[in-house]
Amino acid sequence: MFVSAMFCDVVLLLFMLLSASTTRREGAGTEVEEGPEVEYGLEVEEGSEDHLWAKLLYLQAREKEEKKLKAKQKEGARLQAQAASDGPKKSERKQRKKAVDDENPEDFVDPDTPIGQKKSMATLMAKAPSNPASTKPPFVIVLPPPNVTAALHIGHALTAAIEDAMIRWRRMSGYNALWVPGVDHAGIATQVVVEKKRERKLTRHDIGRDKFISEVLEWKDQYGGTILNQLRRLGASLDWSREKRSKAVPEAFVRLYKDGLIYRDYRLVDWDCTLLTAISDIEVDHLDLKEETMLNVPGYSTPVQFGVLISFTYPLEGGLGEIIVATTRIETMLGDSAIAVHPEDKRYKHRHGRYAIHPFHGRKLKIICDAVLVDPTFGTGAVKL
Repeated sequence: MFVSAMFCDVVLLLFMLLSASTTRREGAGTEVEEGPEVEYGLEVEEGSEDHLWAKLLYLQAREKEEKKLKAKQKEGARLQAQAASDGPKKSERKQRKKAVDDENPEDFVDPDTPIGQKKSMATLMAKAPSNPASTKPPFVIVLPPPNVTAALHIGHALTAAIEDAMIRWRRMSGYNALWVPGVDHAGIATQVVVEKKRERKLTRHDIGRDKFISEVLEWKDQYGGTILNQLRRLGASLDWSREKRSKAVPEAFVRLYKDGLIYRDYRLVDWDCTLLTAISDIEVDHLDLKEETMLNVPGYSTPVQFGVLISFTYPLEGGLGEIIVATTRIETMLGDSAIAVHPEDKRYKHRHGRYAIHPFHGRKLKIICDAVLVDPTFGTGAVKL
């Protein structure tokens, strides 16, 4: 079958060559078409094998030339059409570019705008428009106060842009809109930064409360002014007439105290041994330890061991002995209110329902049973609650 296919191809090729062969017709008024032997200057016998190959080369060359000519004509037509359609657009772009180059940027900037600012914020644009007759509720945003420990970064700019869009939309919708500015110049972070920046390396305890507060306020004025100026340069439509609101802080504190929402009491606090002050729960990073671990602690020259299981005793009511409790959080024993044991633990079955006495404030701690929370194989088998 393969030989037959090749034979058919050869026959077909010979047929194409013979069909395309040229003839010489001589006579009056008869044109003579030149064949490949004339095109390539060949002197071959017509019908011979060399004549057939010459025909093949001639046909291939002529086909290539025709394809090149068609492609050239097509590309010329495309370029001509493109030039006809883009001519006016290019000229318009050139004219617009020239007009922009001739423009003076100062023609589009308010002469009263401070250098470097996006727009002038001297007007009371944040107060208006607010329609007193509008039945829509007030819309108020308090700027999340940036901490004065440093200048603003890109995250602050993003927040300010989002809030600015919200307040402008509400303002244009007829709401009595208000966006209040401010900075956070209190807190542990500001205290630590001010103490680190002191040239004499003295703490607030060394220089006294009044002197330290004055230095914190001086720091606040320096970096707080930088932050507020950054907000103005961003074009934030804050109501700058309400920047000073310090009197509202003690007023709010007094009202909360009179309403009983603020009161003095004893409770467990997070105490920082380096800063020598109580700190908020949100300032504390909790770390779960699975075993005894050495950690570096500020204020200590060597690592401190944590995760140590400490055992201590609670005396039983009526002088009936004592119960030993093991814990890794010995500092929390001041808040203990009960002791839990496993109901199947034979060591404590005779003490179910009895009471232990807290050694510091005399509170009774009931011994209760819990088969879920208590592991009798861990520690002493007694868990403080």
